[in-house]
Amino acid sequence: MILNLTQHMATPDQVAAGVVEPADKQLVQALLTFDALPSELEIKAKAQALAQMARHDGYDAVVIGGAPYFMAPLERALSERGINALYAFSKRVSVEEPQKDGSVKKVQVFTHAGFVQAVQWGDFRRPLSPAQHPPSRRNGALEQRDGRSTEKGQGWQEESQVRT
Repeated sequence: MILNLTQHMATPDQVAAGVVEPADKQLVQALLTFDALPSELEIKAKAQALAQMARHDGYDAVVIGGAPYFMAPLERALSERGINALYAFSKRVSVEEPQKDGSVKKVQVFTHAGFVQAVQWGDFRRPLSPAQHPPSRRNGALEQRDGRSTEKGQGWQEESQVRT
């Protein structure tokens, strides 16, 4: 089972994938909410409280989401307790809905497509290999850091310089 440590109720697809709501959802929502500029102490305290709640209830995986500045501290607090932090992954599906007047309304529907485990980077001082770098844009083409590109019909191209 995966504990839902987000502001929102799990979708039916997430529930089918094993997500359960915490016994005290209001407490989770309060711990995820920051009504004023938070201090480092407040961020750490709330992260520790959520991680302790998950550990106390016996979960080894939780789905998290919320303020970006809070996710890394929460990931760390969970990791220190042996709990895997997951992020929900959804796909945007375009649906066309015919209207009574003959027009068509286009709606974007987000469907649950799985979970992404939080990445534990380890030592940031060690540079990534070229293949581990994310893609970047250069001259209007999407280039992989290993020097290859397939966007705009450019085929595979070699890059003479690799950034680290």
